[in-house]
Amino acid sequence: MSFSRRDFLKAGVLGASAFFVAGPSGAGVALAAKKHRSLEIAEIERTTVKVPYRETPARSMNRELPHWRYSEICEVTLKSGHVGFGETLLYYTWGAPTDEAVKQSIGKNAAEIMWSDELGAGLQMACFDAVGKANDAPVHALLGHKVHDKTPLSWWNIDTSAEDMASECTEAYKQGYMAYKTKGRPWFDVWEQVDKAAKVVPDNFKIDMDFNDTLLDAKRGIPILKDLEKYPQVQIFETPIPQSDIAGNQAICAATDVDIAMHYGNPKPVIAIREKICDGFIIGRGASFTMNGGAVSAMADMPFWLQLVGTSITATYSLHFGGVLSHATWPAVNCHQLYTHTLLTKPIVVKDGFAKVPDGPGLGVELDRDAIAKLRVPKPKSRPEPKRLLLTTWPDGRKMYVGNTGRVNFMLSVGRGKMPYFERGVTTTLVPDDGSSKWQEIYEKARKAPLMIKP
Repeated sequence: MSFSRRDFLKAGVLGASAFFVAGPSGAGVALAAKKHRSLEIAEIERTTVKVPYRETPARSMNRELPHWRYSEICEVTLKSGHVGFGETLLYYTWGAPTDEAVKQSIGKNAAEIMWSDELGAGLQMACFDAVGKANDAPVHALLGHKVHDKTPLSWWNIDTSAEDMASECTEAYKQGYMAYKTKGRPWFDVWEQVDKAAKVVPDNFKIDMDFNDTLLDAKRGIPILKDLEKYPQVQIFETPIPQSDIAGNQAICAATDVDIAMHYGNPKPVIAIREKICDGFIIGRGASFTMNGGAVSAMADMPFWLQLVGTSITATYSLHFGGVLSHATWPAVNCHQLYTHTLLTKPIVVKDGFAKVPDGPGLGVELDRDAIAKLRVPKPKSRPEPKRLLLTTWPDGRKMYVGNTGRVNFMLSVGRGKMPYFERGVTTTLVPDDGSSKWQEIYEKARKAPLMIKP
């Protein structure tokens, strides 16, 4: 089952705005025309902010994703005077608004273009917020019928030391979360990570491990997965091996009791569903893509989590999708817990693992303009790429240096089959740049290829 942007427009905004065109009088027609003009976009403003990480996640985010600090706030002003806002995590997004997209949107009816995923994250979000405010309706009413008053959220951090993972799980539970998602990587001891985290949270607190296919194949991966699933907290394994490996994923599903999650679209959903290679999906791109994926998941009766990444602005937007998508029952991953600032006047409140779906006009929240003013920075000409040198060590004395390659999650470029497989006792740290010639020499060598030093 799939829906076009036109179908959603008819079912959502046009259905809601039918009130304005109803009635036989000329006054009704005039009101409809006036309403149409009032939804035209008069101005679009974009502001770049650099949002600091909290201390604990910063230790690992500095290693892999220092550029996630940069977010662009997009504000759309309608001729009615209503202002909608959205957000783009500039260097990790399904689509950043281009100058051309912004230029072409001026003068357009926001309700007519907001279902176009080509707008990019922040601009599309801002259009939904603006149209919702202009119609005194929440975004979820523009998306469809609300079936959930609250929706589950997950706490997120990238792969990290076992100590920091346990610390983050503790903090998540303290703040009302009941789920934590992280990465499973061969450069950390996944057994130790799960063991230490499981000791600080109750059995009904759930841990999801995303391997990004670093387990490589079912034969080697299944023993590790079966070790980890012994912990009652372990709920979901995401992409343990390449998603295109149909037979391998079928074997994993048959061998493990933990749910297997895959990114929606790879392989084609009909194949994933028919071949039974996963128990649910990860869905999150533009509004049309997300709603289509949610409809397919409902048809197949398969759960999924929403993965729309950014600060609490994006997390709030995600709540609205969670409110109308019946099968968005796995905890959403928005990564907003990474940051010291929410960029909103009021934080998202999580209780027993759930957050309420806002019912106010538009997104139902307001920007913290004081925080945005303080965090505002010039937009970088390209993705900032500070030098990073990583040191991975094993208990037998082996050491491996890796220099950043400029890729997102650059350690993955050497992780798949090019470094030792998952082992106990392995850990990775960021080596500070002390300005020495020795550091620079190692960095230059390790940037070209992993530098392995045997004991």
